[in-house]
Amino acid sequence: MVAIFKREFKSYFKTPIGYIFLALYYFFFGWFFSRLYEAGSPELPSLIVSMALIATFTLPIITMRLLSDDRRQRIDQIIFTSPVRLSGVVLGKFLAAFCVYAIGFAPTVIYEIIIASNIKVNVFSYLYALLGMFLLGAALISIGLFISSLTESPSMAAMITLVVNFIVIFMTDIANYVRIGWISKICYKIAFVSVVNSFGKMVLSIPDIIYFLSISAAFLFLTVRSLEKKRWA
Repeated sequence: MVAIFKREFKSYFKTPIGYIFLALYYFFFGWFFSRLYEAGSPELPSLIVSMALIATFTLPIITMRLLSDDRRQRIDQIIFTSPVRLSGVVLGKFLAAFCVYAIGFAPTVIYEIIIASNIKVNVFSYLYALLGMFLLGAALISIGLFISSLTESPSMAAMITLVVNFIVIFMTDIANYVRIGWISKICYKIAFVSVVNSFGKMVLSIPDIIYFLSISAAFLFLTVRSLEKKRWA
């Protein structure tokens, strides 16, 4: 797993993918923070949570090639015939993508220090918001990793992941068009943006944490099963 992690993490910065991803995050973080700072608002947690929309559109960039590119280049055959655990391969690739995603939030540490130098801040509210976004990112990355295992086209994986991300993030808007009451309530409950917003409001809910962790674990499991099916095909 460690070897896979190192290989995948380095690959992000041997190509423009990692730099493009981080540049987008740093640009939007800087722009959002400058507007909040000019307005005299210290609401850094709300800034962090607002990046959920950016994550929806940018995470497919770092998940699209994780497994589909290996399949396209027939590198997966080496993995299938080598004595390695597929769960280790999946976890290594997942952690590499997650670390790149987490690095995207590095500027928030500087922003918190800037705000703390002017007013008293609640560090826990900042950490809660970060936790929510990390859990959201883990869930979206695991979904993207699974989709990447289903096709050998990175561009196709990116498009499908984007559509799925759009659906799970904006489930609350979809619920507004659902006429059946109980289905509408379920849509509101499982919408990713509704769950992550609770972290921005400093509401630490164990069920919300379990929800995101369960989504991540489920799709990582499905990814392993997908690779096992190809190994024995």
